Amino acid sequence: MIEPGQSPRRHRGRTARDEAAEQTRQKILDAAMVEFGAKGYSGARTAGIAARAGVNQQLIAYYFGGKQGLLDELRRRWSTRQDAAVPAESTFAESLRAYLDLTLDHMDWARLVVWQALGDWSGGEESRETQRQRLEEGVRRTRDRQQAGELTDAVSPEFVVLLAHLVAFAPVAMPQIVQDLLGVAPDSPDYRQLCREQLTTLLTPAECPETQETG
Repeated sequence: MIEPGQSPRRHRGRTARDEAAEQTRQKILDAAMVEFGAKGYSGARTAGIAARAGVNQQLIAYYFGGKQGLLDELRRRWSTRQDAAVPAESTFAESLRAYLDLTLDHMDWARLVVWQALGDWSGGEESRETQRQRLEEGVRRTRDRQQAGELTDAVSPEFVVLLAHLVAFAPVAMPQIVQDLLGVAPDSPDYRQLCREQLTTLLTPAECPETQETG
């Protein structure tokens, strides 16, 4: 309780120095995401990241241990964001909407994923195993939805997960083809809505039309 005449005290454990350090860390992470997206992990340089963030290059080593540490922290934060955006109880339509928005609202991350798909992978077997586990969880959820009658079982759950990834990353990997085939801008809300409607229509059992998304 603050007595009359007393000044409010800063919350213990959170000082101005702590806040400044967190702001610096965030600036470095934001800059790293742009650099990794533009140049890939191998092409990005800590000097370029520091210059973009407007900080001393030594701070990258101080806060993250180097370029690999930066990537590891970005992956950790992305995993947390993805879990929050797509809860386990989501329907397929809800999950697809969230995954499209999450991917296409963060194009630098999406570009980094494409770089990794082309062979610019860093992080070793542990990182690959984390990715495999996430994909397996997606397949498990899809199989559960099929067994519940939400999705058709005429398509393998693995292929359903692949389709969701393909439509999410097509605007990043092949924007011209998206534009020419569909006649919509790859980064537009129209593309996202079209993907949701078409995939839901393709994968909804004929006897359950009420589960199809209408808008």
